[in-house]
Amino acid sequence: MSQREDSWTARAARLAEQLENDGALHDPLWKEAVAATPRHELVPTFYRQSPEHHEWEPVDTATPEGFDAAYSPTTLVTSLDERDHPLSSSTKPDLVVRMLELLGVREGHRVLAVGTGSGYTTALLAHRLGDRSVYSVDIDPALVEAARGRLARVGCHPTLACRDGAEGLAEHAPYDRILATCSVPRVPWPWADQLVSGGTILVNVMPAAFNAGGLVALHHCGDRLEGRFADQWASFMGMRGAGPTVPGQHRAPDTGNPRTRTTNAPPTPWWDNRVVWLLAQFHGLPDGVTIGMRGEAQTGHPVAATMTAPDGSAAEIALAATNGHHEVTETGPTSLWEPVERAHRTWLTHGKPDWPRLGLTVTEHEQRLWIDHPDSPSHWTL
Repeated sequence: MSQREDSWTARAARLAEQLENDGALHDPLWKEAVAATPRHELVPTFYRQSPEHHEWEPVDTATPEGFDAAYSPTTLVTSLDERDHPLSSSTKPDLVVRMLELLGVREGHRVLAVGTGSGYTTALLAHRLGDRSVYSVDIDPALVEAARGRLARVGCHPTLACRDGAEGLAEHAPYDRILATCSVPRVPWPWADQLVSGGTILVNVMPAAFNAGGLVALHHCGDRLEGRFADQWASFMGMRGAGPTVPGQHRAPDTGNPRTRTTNAPPTPWWDNRVVWLLAQFHGLPDGVTIGMRGEAQTGHPVAATMTAPDGSAAEIALAATNGHHEVTETGPTSLWEPVERAHRTWLTHGKPDWPRLGLTVTEHEQRLWIDHPDSPSHWTL
């Protein structure tokens, strides 16, 4: 065994130990899979932002720094689009193993992984289940071919296909489990058609705005998929569709006639209370809202959260509170903060529910978010 082979096996074993010690990993079979998978071979290059200019720069995992990163519980951005926005990544290993354990994979299961990415998750599945039981799709042909070659070099030969992930992979169905390492605004119904009765789908559902959603485990029950959100929060890049995407157009923020008041809702729910932020999507928040921060002029220290909408509406929420209330200033035709306040009241009325009290019911013609029970009067259509 070469010095480098010994080095990666030692690093992979230490990563597996770290994931177990941190409480991310409990199943010894997944621990064995992590220890046996050379992540640096599957991610030969990744991109990081320089601290000075925030520009993306490539890092080779053959370098000591890159090698360390490959065997750390870190997401590694593996490709960028023409605007230098992250397009694909190798997900944090601690999140990957948490998801694999949530998925409830067992010996003999056939699994479809939507979002091949670097191939790391696929490699873990192939180690656990064998090549013939693992299938993976991705829309990017270059990415799929690169992953196929790298997986083969580490001894994995699962079935890979270049396909719009929303279509699944019908020719190899049915599957016992479907795992998506990308986010979707709605669960694609073809996945349900390709799942065995009683099978499970684990997917990151993000109906609209940034960070507005979470992981949900859906079980195939007759004519529907149904299940609850997981304690483990996660946010993935959105699944790329086969058709062209056009970025939304925002008018310049309307700065006239500001309206000022106070609020007791959290000023940054997209970070501090993501359940409220998800509920806001169903309480009148318009599509295409973007969020940000305003810094103090002299120091740059954040002093206010900001929201803007495509119609030019804007809201600014002071981060500092006075007697438990934050000042809100809004401009433009649409109130962006009122939907957040309504969602906050709903959250308080229901006893401050956390993720496991929220669930999703998916049928061929309707998808519904609910609190506590599928038949709850507190439900909203995606």
